[in-house]
Amino acid sequence: MSRTRTSPIASVVVLSGLMLLCSYSAAHGRDEQAPLADPVFDIVVRGGRIVDGTGNPWYIGDVAIQGDRLAAIGRIPPGSGRTEIDATGLVVAPGFIDIHSHSDRTIMEDGRAESKVRQGVTTEVLGEGTSAGPYYGSTTSPRVTVAGTERRWIRLGEYFDLVDEADVSINIASYVGIGNIWQSVMGSSFERPTADQVRQMQGYVDEAMRDGALGLSSQVMMPPGSLATTDEIVALCEVVAKHGGIYSTHIRNEGLGVFAAVQEAIEIGERANVPVDIIHLKIADQEYWGRMAEVIGVIEAARGRGVNVQANVYPYTRGNNDLVSIIPPWAHEGGTQELISRLKDPDQRARIRRDIQEGIPGWYNHYTAVGGDWSRMLVSANNSYKGLTMDRVFALRAGSARTADVLEDFFEILIEQNGSVSTVFAHHTEADMTLAMSQPWCSIGSDGSALAIDGVLRKGNPHPRNFGTFPRVLGAYVREAGILRLEDAIRKMTSLNAAKAGLADRGLLRAGSYADVTIFSAERVTDTSTYTDPFQYAEGVEYVIVNGQIVLQKGARTDARPGRALRRTGH
Repeated sequence: MSRTRTSPIASVVVLSGLMLLCSYSAAHGRDEQAPLADPVFDIVVRGGRIVDGTGNPWYIGDVAIQGDRLAAIGRIPPGSGRTEIDATGLVVAPGFIDIHSHSDRTIMEDGRAESKVRQGVTTEVLGEGTSAGPYYGSTTSPRVTVAGTERRWIRLGEYFDLVDEADVSINIASYVGIGNIWQSVMGSSFERPTADQVRQMQGYVDEAMRDGALGLSSQVMMPPGSLATTDEIVALCEVVAKHGGIYSTHIRNEGLGVFAAVQEAIEIGERANVPVDIIHLKIADQEYWGRMAEVIGVIEAARGRGVNVQANVYPYTRGNNDLVSIIPPWAHEGGTQELISRLKDPDQRARIRRDIQEGIPGWYNHYTAVGGDWSRMLVSANNSYKGLTMDRVFALRAGSARTADVLEDFFEILIEQNGSVSTVFAHHTEADMTLAMSQPWCSIGSDGSALAIDGVLRKGNPHPRNFGTFPRVLGAYVREAGILRLEDAIRKMTSLNAAKAGLADRGLLRAGSYADVTIFSAERVTDTSTYTDPFQYAEGVEYVIVNGQIVLQKGARTDARPGRALRRTGH
């Protein structure tokens, strides 16, 4: 297609920067497309294939940036940019919004956010079972170093303030996690909350929403989130609804209880009158593989009666959790040290073994979900077993005269590793995952963190989604498999996530929106990170612009760190 052909929507949109341009042209008697003697815009991206985030077909055009905003889109006169980027043959899209991320700590350790920037991510949304605040009662925030000073905080808003101080490369937004809310009131007890304690939790949710949280997030598969009843979550979400927020949930059961778990999420949204986003929708038990169409049917039925329930996925068939999730929920009461004490007690150890092997009604058991196959569990923790499947770990330990009883050895490993071994589980299928991904209400989120191939953020054997989520969608599922149109994939990474989370003026290439832009080669973009060799950056992303500043230029990092904390406003 000729570069001079543009769609009707490619006509220049008038806003502040374009008004400057038009004023200049009129004063000097120039034709709109004649070269200008003096630049008008800070940056002009020229001749790219514009995919604006709406899902509309691409078109050839230019994008002008003034300050931290998109000033004009269409045909921009030559010479009008102080910096000009030749995007011929490249796709120009809104910056990708990672709606499910875990960079709370890593963004403070290294604000460059290398693994995310090189995927084209310009905004991360944090929070699942826990979030970066609040920390009341017996809970305590982690220590972080900002500007050479060790800092701690209590409120989520104080964490946002630290993000703004910390010189980060990308934007950071967050939900408030149900784990923080619950433990700020209940500590590590499994006691039922009183009415007054539920009201105290509601107060903490209200505070977090006023501090700028996007909504309430939950992980209700394991304690402490699993301790909350449906009624209690509804009570918390009613506070979220008053602020115009969202409920984002890792549902109670992704295996044999997936249908009831999805129905619970829908019920919470319906009763609290709050939008729902189901985190990484999947069927993670081999007994139910192939039934994603039925799960989708449940969601579509709810949407048909007016419940705003949606979902997100990551483009991999393995998930990252912890070996300790194999331990039944009751054994977690009191925290990690109490769990370890139970593992050392012969009677309680026998009960734990029985529950792992036989299951507990309503509990999602990672062990039985993968058919008790330890070879489908890959250690991602930063320990001596990193990068090994658990069957290999047991074999090595047996060769060192340790017990040949696998479950007994499993208990010993948890004790040795202080109750935590981060692990990648192979527990769902490509067919189910891609069917979910193709739904119009299903967006993309990584469930990963901002890491790096060197320095302090090179740890363990992490899931490749930390490095490759968004390029993998564009390479494997758009270019190679043709499961998604390019325009639809980008909508799922940009405007759909912005609309869900309530991120104003992000996610679209539209004059007046914030200048978050990703420029990539549709022919070359791909993920290179693997399960056994994860520390590899994605390829094909050429430029990333955050709030009007270039952070990735011709595939190389710049010194710019223009990221901000994004607080939900209104209500």
